[in-house]
Amino acid sequence: MENRWCSACGCSYLPRPQAPRQAYCTKPECRRERRRIWQLAKRRSDPDYLMNQTQAQKDWAARNQDYWKRYRQQHPAYVERNRDQQRERNDLRKLEGVAKMAPSADALSLDTGTYELRRIGCEVNANMASWIVAITVLSRGSGPPATAV
Repeated sequence: MENRWCSACGCSYLPRPQAPRQAYCTKPECRRERRRIWQLAKRRSDPDYLMNQTQAQKDWAARNQDYWKRYRQQHPAYVERNRDQQRERNDLRKLEGVAKMAPSADALSLDTGTYELRRIGCEVNANMASWIVAITVLSRGSGPPATAV
């Protein structure tokens, strides 16, 4: 057999004769990447596998409820790094603004008509499935104003 290039790290390796379609070398990180890709594809193609994996995670979390508390106590550098990252996210929110899931208490009154909604600011920190949009009036109607929700 001739040398091949690993799909994960790009290094040259000699595949095993028993595995003619081998695409990854034997480094632990490359083997982890191969398994990660396989598991991702399996979750997408097999709903039973996805359900079993989800249930296993829930069961583990129920058995280990204090895991993250203990982890933070044992890894103060992780806690500090997380705090620094949260400060950076907070600073970004102050600069860019955050789209909220619920509308503000101030009711927005729009005239009836036809509007174009165009999504803007994909990089903005938005909660869940919220979008930040630009509203363009295409035509105005002749009824009472509609209250946006």
